[in-house]
Amino acid sequence: MFAILETGGKQYKVAPGTIVKVEKLDGARGDTYVFDKVLALATDDATKVGNPYVEGAKVTGTIIRQGKARKIRVFKYRAKTNYRRRYGHRQPYTEVRIESIG
Repeated sequence: MFAILETGGKQYKVAPGTIVKVEKLDGARGDTYVFDKVLALATDDATKVGNPYVEGAKVTGTIIRQGKARKIRVFKYRAKTNYRRRYGHRQPYTEVRIESIG
């Protein structure tokens, strides 16, 4: 059994018990989060594909932690003009354990 859900502009294939890192969600550690934008739902006997979402389907998960990804360095450079800019960015994320699909 698995589902394909959409959150944060990205799509994730999840099954019960898997841990996924998604774009930052509101909530604290231990809170339950319900994903209602389910694109496809596959069980042992049938597969449902939404148009765009499967009606009545939801995926429930528990927030494990909020964090930040590794820092990336961004460097802008223009040749022959002595223009250089350097900055970094750390993307926030939420780690979620998928509890149930229904």
